[in-house]
Amino acid sequence: MVDDRLSRAFSALADPTRRDIVARLAGGDATVNELAEPYDVTVQAVSKHIKVLEDAGLVSRTRDAQRRPCHLEGEVFDLMTKWIERYRREAEDRFRRLDAVLEQMEERPAQDDMPREEAS
Repeated sequence: MVDDRLSRAFSALADPTRRDIVARLAGGDATVNELAEPYDVTVQAVSKHIKVLEDAGLVSRTRDAQRRPCHLEGEVFDLMTKWIERYRREAEDRFRRLDAVLEQMEERPAQDDMPREEAS
């Protein structure tokens, strides 16, 4: 069974605008208006993207006087990294086993390469 938090996080990051917002928040907290500046969309549209990121646990908002800065949450990224790392290690193990088989094949001369006795 797939972890629901993991599914929500990967689903949220499937959108390039949301990945860009995450990348910008990696540099520091920002308000929705600050995050919306470079995009040619409304602040409401960016706010909806941030809501998806919040629901996935990737972003949180706090209150700082009149500001409501968005903050990147690292815990879900740790969960995603562990999931990816597990399958990366399994893939590396398969490649190591394949390399070992290929080395054994190179060390053994092929039967076609062995000299044949001529029939007389």
